[in-house]
Amino acid sequence: MDILRAGTRPSGKGPSDWFTGTVRIDPLFNPFDAARVQGAQVTFEPAARTAWHTHPLGQTLIVVSGLGRVQREGGPVEEIRPGDVVWFAPGEKHWHGASPETAMTHVALQEVKDGKVVDWLEHVSDADYGA
Repeated sequence: MDILRAGTRPSGKGPSDWFTGTVRIDPLFNPFDAARVQGAQVTFEPAARTAWHTHPLGQTLIVVSGLGRVQREGGPVEEIRPGDVVWFAPGEKHWHGASPETAMTHVALQEVKDGKVVDWLEHVSDADYGA
């Protein structure tokens, strides 16, 4: 048995190539294991969001606090709240983040395929975010 104690792994800042606004990433498990499921808790300050991206084997988000937004390509912007679980299918282009006035935290789970968990694309425009 392994216990990964809270506070023993450093938080990281979401890189500006992948995020708009202030984002904190806290690794939960297997952050660098190329053959497993990876998990992280991600906190978005108000109006912060990911860039558009896809996952080769899909992604599950479990909202734990705040108020957020998600959108898949071609779909509407939708609100997400604590307790909501969001599934993005493999290869589905999407983004997620906080609402304009409220921070949001979710747990993100994704599987590794051929050493990769995500393909980052262009940033989400303010117009798309506000739609």
